Amino acid sequence: MYSLPAACAALLTQLTQIDSVEAGCRSLTVPLDAAGDSLAWLSAQPHRPQLWWQHRSGLEQVALCGAIRRYQTLYQAEQACRHLPVNWRIWGGNRFEAANSFFFLPRLMWRRDRRGDRLTLFLHSDSCLRDDARAAARFLQQLLPSRPLPPLTGTLRERQCQPEQAEWRRRVETALATIDAGVLEKVVLARTANLVWDRPLPPEALLAASRRANPHCYQIMLRLEDESALVCASPERLWLRQQNELLTEALAGTVACDSQPEVAQRQGQWLLRDGKNRRENGLVMEDICQRLHGMVSGLEVMPVELVRLRNVQHLRRRIHGELRSRSDALCLQRLQPTAAVAGLPRTAARAFLQRHEGLDRDWYAGSLGFISRQKSEFCVTLRCALMLGERVRLYGGAGIVAGSDPLLEWQETENKIAALAALLPGE
Repeated sequence: MYSLPAACAALLTQLTQIDSVEAGCRSLTVPLDAAGDSLAWLSAQPHRPQLWWQHRSGLEQVALCGAIRRYQTLYQAEQACRHLPVNWRIWGGNRFEAANSFFFLPRLMWRRDRRGDRLTLFLHSDSCLRDDARAAARFLQQLLPSRPLPPLTGTLRERQCQPEQAEWRRRVETALATIDAGVLEKVVLARTANLVWDRPLPPEALLAASRRANPHCYQIMLRLEDESALVCASPERLWLRQQNELLTEALAGTVACDSQPEVAQRQGQWLLRDGKNRRENGLVMEDICQRLHGMVSGLEVMPVELVRLRNVQHLRRRIHGELRSRSDALCLQRLQPTAAVAGLPRTAARAFLQRHEGLDRDWYAGSLGFISRQKSEFCVTLRCALMLGERVRLYGGAGIVAGSDPLLEWQETENKIAALAALLPGE
């Protein structure tokens, strides 16, 4: 086992032994002791992009720093994967408008899982591997020592909702009228809370607080530039592919989760019995199955189950099948956006949102994760915050179906926004 400085020194030594003048790719891995926090280490580094990712099971953490290659679409990343070693991962995500994506092959990865901690340096060149080894050495020499995470402090100066509650009610009533007219079965309306502090807030500190407060969620920070970052604590998997096996889920139907266990249990039992929420979950499940028709064989739907989080509880049905053709780009096309974040029918719901929502969703309700030849996994970017210096934008959405109440749907979005908002100073 190596300390982090010793691991970097060992990698630099290994780089001096690479003298190939041919094209190629190679990875160098050094085991680490488990004394450090990869998030604190990542926050100290000058290189961009950065991505910190923790699986919702809590069994895997990955800190990524720097990029060898960048890709504008998942399709481009998938094509690149075909020429990479079988276990190399390309990371990134898709905004709500999936054509606006960002993926990258990282330069350096700190990974923690059941095998322990390890630092892996990636090399890739279309012309001369030795030249990329030299570039990687310069990259390592620019790394900075880990430091404690900065505090999450500040004075809240402004809080605005988009839309405000009166306008939200009007939009929900418009959605209900459109559903009554038979144009839609469901539409998911989103809103934001826009907060301004007296100083920039560190996204790493918010993610660290979320790790403690929001278990059973994918925990993610994506920083593309110095002044902006996305922080996400999502409970929802968009898909997991292992070879040709595909796992996805219908996560829809929501109720609050009280801090008192007895009350939370009663709320959960009510959710399991409530017709409106079960119907909403059923619509999402049926839509996913319909979209996967012809793409998978042996489709199975598991019984409905309850997912309990800190602020809310959800209904979930897991869906399993065998892919006829192994294509992550096709999975994205079929599954994003699901009815759980857009509505039904998809085309009509998206047209309604463009006309009435008046909101740039950006990364909200998109997807983040990785692809490789063996495996891919993406979560839906829910419970997320877009951090721009002293400004933070938080997102929340609610599924509108026949029988929805505007006030209750507003409260549902408040509960979802609170997953991160409650961790911020002054909130």
